[in-house]
Amino acid sequence: MEGCRPEHHCSGGDPIQNSGNYQSISSDPERNRIAWFKLKLIPGLGNTSILRLLEVFGSPEKVLAARADELCQTGLPLNKALRALASKQFAIDPEPEWKKFRESGFRLICVGDDEYPANLAKIPDRPAVLFSSGLPAPRDLISIAVVGSRLASPAGILFTQKLASDLALSGITVVSGLALGIDSAAHRGALKAGGRTLAVLGCGLGVNYPAANADLRQEITRSGVLLTEFPPGTPPASGNFPSRNRIISGLTLGVVVVEAAERSGSLITARFALEQGREVFAVPGVAGSTRSQGAHRLLKQGAKLVECVEDILEEIRPLIRPTPSSESSLATSPGEKGEFFSPPFSKGGQGGFENPASPEETLLLRVLDKVPKHIDEIAREARISVQHASSILLELELRGLVSQLPGKYFICSQ
Repeated sequence: MEGCRPEHHCSGGDPIQNSGNYQSISSDPERNRIAWFKLKLIPGLGNTSILRLLEVFGSPEKVLAARADELCQTGLPLNKALRALASKQFAIDPEPEWKKFRESGFRLICVGDDEYPANLAKIPDRPAVLFSSGLPAPRDLISIAVVGSRLASPAGILFTQKLASDLALSGITVVSGLALGIDSAAHRGALKAGGRTLAVLGCGLGVNYPAANADLRQEITRSGVLLTEFPPGTPPASGNFPSRNRIISGLTLGVVVVEAAERSGSLITARFALEQGREVFAVPGVAGSTRSQGAHRLLKQGAKLVECVEDILEEIRPLIRPTPSSESSLATSPGEKGEFFSPPFSKGGQGGFENPASPEETLLLRVLDKVPKHIDEIAREARISVQHASSILLELELRGLVSQLPGKYFICSQ
């Protein structure tokens, strides 16, 4: 989403051709990251333009070094943002701002980095840069977004907390937007169960918004990740949130909408999910309630109805399939079933999972053998927490090594 209207296109010369894959890491990683940082401080330079410039020039340092005539040969209009880029006019002095950023303990995650979320990397308008407090983990590949109304009912809050807790206990990362109401309940539910949660912000890191969630923000930094594409200090302008919503859906396998009005930002997130090939779920509410109109509309349009966590689990299991290497990778055709892979595991035989990836998985398979056991007994014999056992068992189940029976009983499938 660009911040200024085109003024005119340059004339003369053919557009520079796409140079291929751009690189996020140069011979000097620190200088390279400062270059990424500087690009995000060019007033009005939007994400689409940054991605195009990186495609053409190959690195952020080369983009910053480009002359005005070279910039306009990219096919982009020579608007105020490109003029600011050519003349190195930043919204704020980058050097002291970078120092302050690093001293705050924040991280810069650039597209192409190992830490860049693999699910997010597959969407067409992926953010070129993410600012984070904490780092995404491989297990966050298996994640679900839970979003909904800021003016949620007490029943909606309770349901969301229970659903998020159950997702976390199943080893699934819960993603939301740190807004009041349903978003906050989703984060709190995941944290209460000892799980992971990612909060995607519509403002910069360090901006205390919403102020009522200051304690929740701190708790997430200890047990999850805060993510945003907006530079530090960016205020929560209304135009930031649709952009934020595409990241929420892009990080996940699917989006659950709880208590959304007819015109709700949650419906924007659901629309992005559909465009990105993610699953869309909705929680039914009271007929005639304005809080339920958005969710009911999604259900009429074919969203999966959610009454409990199993409604989500049964839908996402077919989306995750084994990969024959230890590197997790995603299919190249967004929107197709099976495009998402489980997190990296060790190489094996058929399907790549003949052997478990970790000693803990080996231990759980030995504990199970061919005798069905309750998860409490499994955790006790393995000497790990029930939440940790649930996470490992979900991964093994998704790989076809374990089957779950009614009542939280498990048995080896092979």
